[in-house]
Amino acid sequence: MAEPAPILTLTLNPALDMATEVPEIIPDQKLRCSDPLLDPGGGGLNVSRAIRSLGGESLALVALGGLTGDRLAGLIRQAGVTFLSILGPGETRLSLSVREESTGKQYRFMLPGPVWGGAERARVFTLLRATARPGGYSVISGSQPPGTPIDFSSQLAESMPDSKVVLDTSGKPLVEAVRNPIPGLEVLRMDGEEAESLTGHPLKDRKDTADFAQGLARRGVARKVVVARGADGNVLATADQRLFSPAPKVRVRSTVGAGDSFVAALVLAMSRGQPDDEALALGSAAAAAAVTTDATQLCRPEDVMRLMHEAVAIEV
Repeated sequence: MAEPAPILTLTLNPALDMATEVPEIIPDQKLRCSDPLLDPGGGGLNVSRAIRSLGGESLALVALGGLTGDRLAGLIRQAGVTFLSILGPGETRLSLSVREESTGKQYRFMLPGPVWGGAERARVFTLLRATARPGGYSVISGSQPPGTPIDFSSQLAESMPDSKVVLDTSGKPLVEAVRNPIPGLEVLRMDGEEAESLTGHPLKDRKDTADFAQGLARRGVARKVVVARGADGNVLATADQRLFSPAPKVRVRSTVGAGDSFVAALVLAMSRGQPDDEALALGSAAAAAAVTTDATQLCRPEDVMRLMHEAVAIEV
């Protein structure tokens, strides 16, 4: 078997993820929380954590700052993820996930993170040029730091011309990536709500989603466009192929990290040379496995393998 292609992940706005539970969320009262669980968080970091869980390897580039950044670096080491730190401004942000035991509802509080200037952006491009390897996969995932331009994802991708770039973003950066396609983008991923915001109308079924995704691929927005349809499953389209992988039926514990687990499994499979249908199925199984775990935990490999038979991809 050929050696897998190298995988690089980029996390510019990471977070120290804190997860806890309370019996009931009641306004204007002190709420007694359970002991918190701490995890390194942020899109690219979660992708690297899930890749390691699934038996793969990656190099995570992570912007860290202040005492919270030091604590986050320690958690990354504990997770066994190989990483290089980029000096970020100010203090690395915190995020809080609170589960209400009485209802099972989850509340997520995300802080914005420190504002970036020109010096921080320059350090990122320098490190990317030094670490991105030709023919490898580079995952740009998670929120952009405050202070970065709307086309920052495009600038990052263009700084790695020989790498297969996977972009998982949302909001204005996603709109920008669709309006002004990034040359040579390998994969663009979004969820169903984001896709509908781009079309301006509901994507009622898998065919509608596949039509939309394939339209983007044929416009050159990305070679592969992936749209998550939540509990229904995931669509992957290229200019000449449309695939759908159903989401395995599981009991949802926490939705945190499902998308990142999907991206990790998809990219890991592609780096090993597996075809798109197998990569999509592995991604769907990983996302389903992730929602069965507590708080900010990601997919477990034994759960992924157990769910694979329910995620077999078909043409749509």
